[in-house]
Amino acid sequence: MEKPIKVLVVDDSRTARALIRRSFAQHPDLVICGEAANPIEARDLIIKDQPDVITLDVEMPSMNGLQFLDKIMRLRPIPVVMVSGLTARGADIAITALQMGAFDCFPKPSSVVPGGDAYAGLARLVRQAAHSPVAKFQRNDPDDARHQQKTWAHDFGLVAIGASTGGVEALEQVLSGFPRHSPPIVVCQHMPALFTSSFASRLNQKIEPLSIGEARNGEVLLPGTVHIAPGGDRHTAVERRDGRYVTRLLKAAPVNGHCPSVDVLFDSVAECAANAGLGIILTGMGQDGAEGLLAMHRAGAWTIAQDKASSVVYGMPRVAAELGAASQIVPLDQISAAAMTAQMR
Repeated sequence: MEKPIKVLVVDDSRTARALIRRSFAQHPDLVICGEAANPIEARDLIIKDQPDVITLDVEMPSMNGLQFLDKIMRLRPIPVVMVSGLTARGADIAITALQMGAFDCFPKPSSVVPGGDAYAGLARLVRQAAHSPVAKFQRNDPDDARHQQKTWAHDFGLVAIGASTGGVEALEQVLSGFPRHSPPIVVCQHMPALFTSSFASRLNQKIEPLSIGEARNGEVLLPGTVHIAPGGDRHTAVERRDGRYVTRLLKAAPVNGHCPSVDVLFDSVAECAANAGLGIILTGMGQDGAEGLLAMHRAGAWTIAQDKASSVVYGMPRVAAELGAASQIVPLDQISAAAMTAQMR
């Protein structure tokens, strides 16, 4: 029998700590080894209890979550799940935390239903974090991507990318390797509403050659642009209209438990772009995007899956590989180059 996962809960709200404690009580494989109201208290508990995973509130007194996360990653790397309120400021800080090496971010509920589990889903993230190698939380050097080949071997009409857990850093590295004159790119990264807007804004500031923003309904996809599927209750798809690729935002139920769904995006690209499309599936839990990548592959598109060794969570790309959906399986730091040298089928 596996040893229980020791979790340190760091949150200045006594109520939040109690709700997390109550939620985790339903999971015998998770043990809360300590609770702290601020990073100073947490520092001593890390030394004393040696937790396997830390849940960390984004905004706290004395030292904010980002400052503490930076110290953890530099001095004593431990998987960290950020817990962030669904506000514009909270989302911006959460995205920064993910870029710094946090495993994932759980949206803190704005209200609590009596008798409900306000933190349902946090246990699954903690479990995944505990079973991921700590080395995966180290930041990649984006300069590595900038030295890759800077011209596309073939004129693809459209690039579609899907990612989930670990995708913030992975997407930054992949996109940093693309030049200004790239095909239009549409990205589906599993994130709540507000988070995707902050994510797109930060990417646009950091990756100079490309113009990056949230996808809008009816937007024409132009070379050198990246369109991030907005989180919330709409899926992002692509259609061909008057000889041009255009985004469609579709209000519909979640697919594979996600909205937006990578499968919805990939299926639409398979239908409208066929062999002019290029699909990339990156790190993430579950299987969303695997069937869609297979549809793209069958339609004649070139398809790339991230390999196991470089994935924070080898879920989505693993299922894609098992289905035979990937034309190539490559490490994260080689994906940009693989895309630009890919052959049109």
